[in-house]
Amino acid sequence: MCIKNKSVPSQSKMEDKLSIAIIGAGAAGCFCAINLKRMMPEADIHIFESKGRALAKVAVTGGGRCNLTNTFRQVGNLQDVYPRGEQLMRRALSVFSAEDTCAWFQKEGVRLIAQEDECIFPQSQDAMQIVNTLLYNIKKHNIQLHLNEKVTELLLNKWGRIVVTAGGHATLAGFGMLDGLDIPIERPVPSLFTFSVQGDWNQLLMGTVVEDVQAFLPGTKFRSQGALLLTHWGMSGPAILRLSSYAARYLAEHNYQSALGINWMGRMAEEEVKNMLQNMMRQHAQKLITNVYPPQFSSKLWNLLLTRMGIPLTQRWGTLNTRHLNKMLSLLTADNYQITGKYPFKEEFVTCGGVSLKAININTLQSKQYPNLYFAGEVLDVDAVTGGFNLQAAWSMGYVVAKHIFTSYQTNSQ
Repeated sequence: MCIKNKSVPSQSKMEDKLSIAIIGAGAAGCFCAINLKRMMPEADIHIFESKGRALAKVAVTGGGRCNLTNTFRQVGNLQDVYPRGEQLMRRALSVFSAEDTCAWFQKEGVRLIAQEDECIFPQSQDAMQIVNTLLYNIKKHNIQLHLNEKVTELLLNKWGRIVVTAGGHATLAGFGMLDGLDIPIERPVPSLFTFSVQGDWNQLLMGTVVEDVQAFLPGTKFRSQGALLLTHWGMSGPAILRLSSYAARYLAEHNYQSALGINWMGRMAEEEVKNMLQNMMRQHAQKLITNVYPPQFSSKLWNLLLTRMGIPLTQRWGTLNTRHLNKMLSLLTADNYQITGKYPFKEEFVTCGGVSLKAININTLQSKQYPNLYFAGEVLDVDAVTGGFNLQAAWSMGYVVAKHIFTSYQTNSQ
């Protein structure tokens, strides 16, 4: 097996020294190469990267702090964090887990810290520590890193291995190197983005955060939970980013135009909210409704919501009637907005789509058609919500490929 690139040695017969070409110097590709070299010191491993630097995306992830992985302690259902590829990730994590990731980097001298939200970062809060750790190992193990070398075509023959870790692409054209191989590609669309939303908040409310809301697309099954951030373009924060991931294809098909529902009370059931409001009416009867409100709101946001309810700000809690109560209940649990477009999430661009999981063995990440061809990372139709889950997918898949190449080569060599 070889690729159309003069820098890669072709292999026309079985030799003791296996040549392996890895296409893409991102997290999955570099991690795969390092672990392969540790398992197979005799292997001749080359990484090809079209850009001028390796691990560019790792350097900016987590706002430059590198959200390396997650403890997974708050993950009840794996599909909640891997909307696409949950079965593959279940198997990959059984081979190389988040605990294994932490142990691997700690053994390399990287101290880690887990936040309250279960996201794991290097204690240094510097993504470059992760980048430099991987680059150090690439150099240490004499792995050949070829920068500014774009692979345009794969030419498959009997020997060698190719691992495609070229990342996600915004269009089908990005998968051009696979042309002619008859490998099915799921159409890529953006995932993890914020919403441009028609809203009546003003400059004073930009940057306002409500810690626990439920965001949903009315008339669909798509909903998410988490903090919500009001911005100058609309809405952001974990609740919105997760919803964009869950509904990535739906929103693309609807040209990013959709109704958006916000349950400002988060996990509270409607009956609980009703009881809370009735208690306020009894306990704070003489107080203005602008002075007493649920603790998750700022005064400015609460006043905006009251205006949206059509309730005069001069009302006192004790003067509210059933109609007022119903308006409050309705808006607090199902406020309605309109999504008018998507807005990119910083420099972290994630897509759903890519090489179809039907085309690979999800246990080994081998192509079903071409046994010496492997895929790992975002080039596959696997993606995750924010929180370190996308990088964990890269570490796990990179390791799975390395382990299978090693074991299969050992078996075939006996």
